[in-house]
Amino acid sequence: MELSNLRPAEGSKHNNFRRGRGHGSGNGKTAGKGHKGQKARSGAPRPGFEGGQMPLYRRIPKRGFTNRNSKDIVGINVNALEVFDNDAVVTVEALLEKGIVKNPRDGVKILGNGELTKKLTVQVNAFSAGAKEKIEALGGKAEVI
Repeated sequence: MELSNLRPAEGSKHNNFRRGRGHGSGNGKTAGKGHKGQKARSGAPRPGFEGGQMPLYRRIPKRGFTNRNSKDIVGINVNALEVFDNDAVVTVEALLEKGIVKNPRDGVKILGNGELTKKLTVQVNAFSAGAKEKIEALGGKAEVI
């Protein structure tokens, strides 16, 4: 422990910056709003307002439909499981540790591309038919969690 390493406890510091409290504060007089103009006054326009011009969010065409219930599933090929040892249990956490999956989002699915040479017990959210076949052909288990 050295003086250069000392830091305040997490969450103990608050930003108590006070605008417009005189020249000496470094943010007095116009209080960071510059000189005059619409943005210096109270009641400045809302974000996205373009002075009466048709705003960008209304100029751009709206198309399609986004399903609120859709799941964002990450696909991983069988050959990515080669990094694991024989008889290992492959879970989503294990895939995260090895860096195969960076963000599992709504689930992980094993896809059948590539070759597998090791007997593994794989526990993920989904499997393709080909992937399940390849894992079980080597005596492994494909378990849906």
